[in-house]
Amino acid sequence: MRIGELATRTGVSVRALRYYEEQRLLTSERSPSGQRRYQDAAVDRVRLIRQLYAAGLPSRSIRTLLACESSVATPELLTWFSGERDRIDRQIDDLVQARERLDALIATATAAVGAGTSCYTS
Repeated sequence: MRIGELATRTGVSVRALRYYEEQRLLTSERSPSGQRRYQDAAVDRVRLIRQLYAAGLPSRSIRTLLACESSVATPELLTWFSGERDRIDRQIDDLVQARERLDALIATATAAVGAGTSCYTS
């Protein structure tokens, strides 16, 4: 598929796909006219890249993770993977706590609106 189709199927901009290639996160083949061509598996790879970016991993770390698909795992690599997973778990815990506090604020504000009072106290 061409770059525009990959962008459409993944919801990622063409510019971002080019950046992924520059960072060696994604590969393409070139047609005789120089156009990028991607395998169907690129859709899942781009989605994984987006998930890893959203989890806070930098491109260097993502490159290491993706390279593991085609290389031999080492004890150091497994330790690093575990560390990244633990960091993501801490982020999840922080987000859950933030959501719980927001839920409490929403409940307070909802009660105040229902009572016609301010949710602010002095």
